[in-house]
Amino acid sequence: MAAFLGRRIVKSILVLFMIALFNFFLVRAAPGDPAEILAGQSGAADAEYIEKLRKDFGLDQPLPVQLASYLKHVAVFDLGYSHRQQAPVSTLILNQLPATLLLALTSFAFALLAGMALGIQAALRVGKWGDTVITTMAMLAYATPLFWVGLMLVLVFSVQLQWLPAFGYESVGSSLSGFARFIDIARHLTLPAITLGLFYMAVYTRLTRASMLEIRQLDFVKTARGKGLSERTVITRHVLRNALLPVITYAGIQAGHLIGGALLVETVFGWPGIGRLAFDALVQRDYSVLLGVFFMASIVVVVVNLITDILYTVADPRIELK
Repeated sequence: MAAFLGRRIVKSILVLFMIALFNFFLVRAAPGDPAEILAGQSGAADAEYIEKLRKDFGLDQPLPVQLASYLKHVAVFDLGYSHRQQAPVSTLILNQLPATLLLALTSFAFALLAGMALGIQAALRVGKWGDTVITTMAMLAYATPLFWVGLMLVLVFSVQLQWLPAFGYESVGSSLSGFARFIDIARHLTLPAITLGLFYMAVYTRLTRASMLEIRQLDFVKTARGKGLSERTVITRHVLRNALLPVITYAGIQAGHLIGGALLVETVFGWPGIGRLAFDALVQRDYSVLLGVFFMASIVVVVVNLITDILYTVADPRIELK
């Protein structure tokens, strides 16, 4: 296990190194002078200020020197400075990241638990009306655009029924604390989490159902039944455990999709995460923040993929740690 973890960590570091290189050369390949772009972000574009920026950021140095300096700063999570917001990019991202992680983890838990539960029920009732209802709902959820789901949830639960708030992280101007503040944040989180998780819930439903139906036909399941094990034991101990493998694999892939989907969902609901930060940076052409968000999202995806590999081996010990 230690050797496996060591190899995967090295591979993860190499992936992040390649992403850092991509970020560096992306800025240099963009049309125009990076110093002029930075000056435009800060609202000043006179020649003296542009020259000062060029020296401050080492843009007057040879490209290899610039690259070495950039990698040195990235290694200590120094992702640059936002002249538009007058703050370090890493500070801006770390301030917004907890809200995005809360939204992503909540929507992931909702999608995984609800999707697996529905997929199991559909597989156990294959060909019956329960299976038909569940698969039809999953197809509708899969085909519906995120922004439309978000708008409809706001219209129904916030505008018409007024059960849940439609905007923000918590009530503006409130002085809540403790459990009352927890409930307030949970109410604000409900609609964005359902909106972001609904699509993935549909995928988990279909994936779990298909995997269980396939595994139920395999010889080792028939052998378990032949030994006199109860159907409940066969399903939980043999079928379900093996059916989880493709679900775990997809969970790792989903991490990147969740971060991408968060940009849209956070914009619709005014959720103060890095997706909203990236959207504002895009509108303001704050390239330093955009590249910083991209790098942070890449770190999240790489770490989740590493965890997924470990969980995969735990779920099926027959898999060799290669």
